[in-house]
Amino acid sequence: MKGIRKRWMTNSIGVVLFVILLAITAFSVAMGGYYYATMSSGLQVKAEYAVEFFSDYRTKSEYYQHVLTYVNNNFEGKDEMEMQFLDAMGSIRFSTFGLAAFSSPGTPDIAGALDWENPQVTPWTGEDPSTGEHIMAVSAPLTIDGRPVAAIRYVTSLRLVDRQLAVIVVISLAVGLAILALVYFSNLYFVKSIVEPVAGITEITKRIAAGSYGIQIDKQHDDEIGDLTDAINDMSAKINESEKMKSEFISSVSHELRTPLTAINGWAETIMNGEVRDASDVKKGMGIIVSEARRLTNMVEELLEFSRIEDGRFTLSIEPVDLKAEFEDAVYTYREFFRKDGLELTYEDSDEEFPPVNADPERLRQVFCNVMDNAAKHGGSGGRIDAAIRREEDWAVITLRDYGPGIPEGELPHVKSKFYKGSSKARGSGIGLAVCDEIVTRHGGQLIIGNAEGGGCIVTIRLPVGSQPAIGT
Repeated sequence: MKGIRKRWMTNSIGVVLFVILLAITAFSVAMGGYYYATMSSGLQVKAEYAVEFFSDYRTKSEYYQHVLTYVNNNFEGKDEMEMQFLDAMGSIRFSTFGLAAFSSPGTPDIAGALDWENPQVTPWTGEDPSTGEHIMAVSAPLTIDGRPVAAIRYVTSLRLVDRQLAVIVVISLAVGLAILALVYFSNLYFVKSIVEPVAGITEITKRIAAGSYGIQIDKQHDDEIGDLTDAINDMSAKINESEKMKSEFISSVSHELRTPLTAINGWAETIMNGEVRDASDVKKGMGIIVSEARRLTNMVEELLEFSRIEDGRFTLSIEPVDLKAEFEDAVYTYREFFRKDGLELTYEDSDEEFPPVNADPERLRQVFCNVMDNAAKHGGSGGRIDAAIRREEDWAVITLRDYGPGIPEGELPHVKSKFYKGSSKARGSGIGLAVCDEIVTRHGGQLIIGNAEGGGCIVTIRLPVGSQPAIGT
């Protein structure tokens, strides 16, 4: 027994054992007090009755004479107790047992009954000075003119009472042990119902940690253990999904890197070996090398940006920015690129004034370029891309719409997730939109991607304008 089971059993059984022992002790003390109090009360009644019986006698000789007659002939209960007649010095003159005559017990009850100043009926419990037996005694004074001249004493053995109390204690202990055993086995069952599922969950988590991503735990109870099971199952599924996405990402990036590298190496070797004689072909090859090198640079930049985000090293260089001018620069730059590819880029200007915004111009330009690249890459089949900027109260709203096939509804919630490419066959690493979303969010804005009415995809960038605080610096 170790761990939770040991601590649980030790603590619970320890508390229950303490409570049981306390209850048994209190019960035994209460029962002993009740028995002794009842016997003491009975003896005091007898002693007071005897004093009243002899109250008509006013001389010592009358006391002695009638007490002797009472002891020898009229006393009942000789088998249960002893009646003694003591003189003023505390010596026994007469006794129903006859064996204690002329002895002086010297117990506190006798001293209380023969107290010259305040004689009174006095009980006492203790060991008999002559026999060592556990007894109870009650002494009552016989007085003349308020002064004690003798005493009546009743004495009984407590052997049977002590035996009865011992039986009660033994029975109480047996009941306590039965309760303790019941608590022990019920706790053992309860702890087992907790420890075993936890042990099973521990084994599964070890397998997950060892690389068995996606493995699920059977849920047996709809309680806290069940909630823990659901959480671990969800974690395992998400880790498995993340690992698949990472694997797909590595495969995709490897492919994306290999394609431009192959083109660069091929044209570079061709030109270096002098296999291309015509100047136009050399120029064409060099253009391909420059274009593919630029594409490699962009991919590496994306990877570096993503690495900075993951490591917490991603920062913004905030300064006042003319948002409309930055966006128009990107539109005019890409309009020429798109024209070469047969794409028409239209721009809807806004007559409203846009106050300077606190932003990082390089990061915003990165977002604009990435969104336009995606529009051409995934929606270029529509032959047209619409760009617009407008102001809505304290927001600048930038929209970019293509007329391609759009995004499947099931993939929309995931398009901004890292490594996610969905069903698209277009080139890309799957992290560009994740980086853009991070940049826009750190500017206090929103990046919204959806399908436009009539077909195609629409990207909306909402950024706060005016005297807003810098965010994410």
